[in-house]
Amino acid sequence: MADQVLRVTATEAALALIEKLAAKHGPLMFHQSGGCCDGSAPMCYPRAEFIVGDYDRLLGEIGGTPFYISGPQFEYWQHTQLIIDVVPGRGGMFSLEGPEGLRFLTRSRLYSDDEWAALQAAEA
Repeated sequence: MADQVLRVTATEAALALIEKLAAKHGPLMFHQSGGCCDGSAPMCYPRAEFIVGDYDRLLGEIGGTPFYISGPQFEYWQHTQLIIDVVPGRGGMFSLEGPEGLRFLTRSRLYSDDEWAALQAAEA
């Protein structure tokens, strides 16, 4: 749907890396936690190796890959669209992109009033 407001999107660079990682590791998933060790970086895991918690929320998919966020992080970020990007550097120690010399990075932007209203209506 062209008018659908997405909670999570990805840059072309992130989509290319997701495709590369999926070719190596099979189906993937993302989790944005806000934990202490790896900060609030988006973490990429083999889909079968991460157990989604009761308070985790599915935000959507990027590159055919489900993207979850912890409940407390969702409360903090709910007024923003998450934009997953890739930059050079070392990612989270458990995230699959580490050996690639790249890391996923979450950028964000506030929803416009119209987008926020559309999201609220769609999620009601």
